[in-house]
Amino acid sequence: MLSEQSVPVVRATLPAVGAAIGEIADRFYSRLFVAHPELLRDFFNRGNQANGEQRRALAGSIAAFAGMLLERPDERPDAMLGRIAGKHASLGVTPEQYKVVHQHLFAAIVEVLGDAVTPEVAEAWDEVYWLMAGALIAAEARLYQQAGVREGEVWRPMEIVSRTRETDDVVSFVLRPADGRPAAVFRPGQYVSVQVRLPDGARQIRQYSLSGVPGEDWRISVRRVDGTAPAPDGEVSRHLHAHARPGDELTVSLPFGDLVLDDRDEGPLLLASAGIGGTPMMSLIGHLTASGRPRPVIVAHADRSPADHAHRAELGLLVGNNPHAALHLWYENHGPVAEQSDGDGVTTAAGRMDLASIDLPEDLTVYLCGPLPFMRAVRGDLLRRGVPAERIHYEVFGPDLWFGQQ
Repeated sequence: MLSEQSVPVVRATLPAVGAAIGEIADRFYSRLFVAHPELLRDFFNRGNQANGEQRRALAGSIAAFAGMLLERPDERPDAMLGRIAGKHASLGVTPEQYKVVHQHLFAAIVEVLGDAVTPEVAEAWDEVYWLMAGALIAAEARLYQQAGVREGEVWRPMEIVSRTRETDDVVSFVLRPADGRPAAVFRPGQYVSVQVRLPDGARQIRQYSLSGVPGEDWRISVRRVDGTAPAPDGEVSRHLHAHARPGDELTVSLPFGDLVLDDRDEGPLLLASAGIGGTPMMSLIGHLTASGRPRPVIVAHADRSPADHAHRAELGLLVGNNPHAALHLWYENHGPVAEQSDGDGVTTAAGRMDLASIDLPEDLTVYLCGPLPFMRAVRGDLLRRGVPAERIHYEVFGPDLWFGQQ
């Protein structure tokens, strides 16, 4: 909660800071990478820096957090902070790094806003920053404690034991600890970070969902990112597709992420995904099927075509073996077919996902994963149908550009 003296200052200056936050973010990253070039080379996603997504995400998170402090002072934005904390923990972020960010961020604010940054303004926005940073540091400390590691010590060598081409642009890798010890237990829906040393010496990091069932070897499914201007090609995904083979070692983080089931809840579920966003759903439905829990679940997935749908046959088997599950598929390039039933609780339709034809039970909990436009559209449809916002959970890979737009 903001102090009484800071509330009117932040309220008065939020429009100006919000209008300039994009320029502030640009200045911040420029300063940061001059002082710490290793962060761009070895920590931040160079592709997201090139196309501006990381900068927009930083701007959105700070402005959204300040707005929440003003408009909902008695609420903690736990969902937003939880997503950020999970990503940070999977990267091994430590409290010291928040001090570095603070130094260069506030220097950027002064550079952009100039004389408007009075001591009172600086103090108020300093309070906003440390409220957000403090909440994240505490959340990340809990995640490290739950994982049984010290802050930032999340990396483990993993050996690739098999490689499977799922589609033209998706390859799955099964991983085991290189030292022969059991892999850490993960919760269905979680992800790991993967470090890759690229030909120019940079160590780039990306997150991938664990697409298998807990208790088995880890499996990640990597979609090759072919860039279209101005977005560059995916450096890590293309490297893994071209070079990663069984017997190779990868540096992989412990599992993190909060798109996980609440085992205390036995109410109905909707797992809605598109494209490679189906990978965490594979783990969720796989867990439900393996556990035999009688929890009703609707699995809804949209893709470009059946040939582009990674794990399509496996998903059908998992749903087919679960008497409480139904599967609905949409394919944009399915051909001129009307909706059809494929038997065993599976329906297939042409076009984009449309949940209007599906009866949604009361007390539904929803999990979303896929491109942002897809998630915005589905979330909007669900809200209009009366699903409470707090029962709609989502995962974003890459910078979260959804801050403050829900």
